[in-house]
Amino acid sequence: MKVFSVDDFAAIVGIDWADKKHDICELPAGTRDYQWSVISSKPDQLHAWAMALEKRYPGQSIAVACELKKGPLIYALSQYRNLVLFPINPSSLAKYRRAFFLSGAKDDPGDAFLQTEMLEKHMDRLKPIEAESPEVRALAQLLEYRRKLVQDRVDLTNCIGATLKNYYPQVLDWFKEKDTHIFCDFVIKWPSLAQAKRARKKTLIEFFNAHNARYTQVNLARIDAIKTAVALTEDAAIIEPNL
Repeated sequence: MKVFSVDDFAAIVGIDWADKKHDICELPAGTRDYQWSVISSKPDQLHAWAMALEKRYPGQSIAVACELKKGPLIYALSQYRNLVLFPINPSSLAKYRRAFFLSGAKDDPGDAFLQTEMLEKHMDRLKPIEAESPEVRALAQLLEYRRKLVQDRVDLTNCIGATLKNYYPQVLDWFKEKDTHIFCDFVIKWPSLAQAKRARKKTLIEFFNAHNARYTQVNLARIDAIKTAVALTEDAAIIEPNL
């Protein structure tokens, strides 16, 4: 990987990103003439800003520092070949901020300046984001989606379990795995202990078989547990909001 120096760039830019707007500090090479600006995070505004940089520094590379390795801002700026993106570790920036501002208070406009300073003084220790193939970027995006979906499933399963413990804890014992069709369908079909106890043995067996749970002894034990279960509570105010 190439080690960059400030001499490789026509300007150094620090971006303090936010959902609605980005604070920018720009330092032209060979000067101490810091230039400040604020732009909207909207795609057209980002494009206009990048094009303005290209116009000011035609055919020259620009170093950009930001507390991100991925996300909308990085995806947007990665398409401009004249921009070399350097991710700044947030914890490193926080330490640098404490050294710069003795109070330790966070000053959002100041963060863009601090990133510019960090990149200018420590560029040889910072690694730029390397361009990856479209296939690799697509795979990374898909893996991130999968990770979020898995976490959503865990969070939802835990939420359902916590709710059932308040009025219908027995159903959690009848099924080992809670993130399954059979468990969810059972709770949807019989959302309270009273409703489950009213179900016929034949109906329950048909339900288990329809979900490929054709384990005779296991199913008979489940049915026995259902029929002999004692309600944790019969308070309608607790049960009915969950039906």
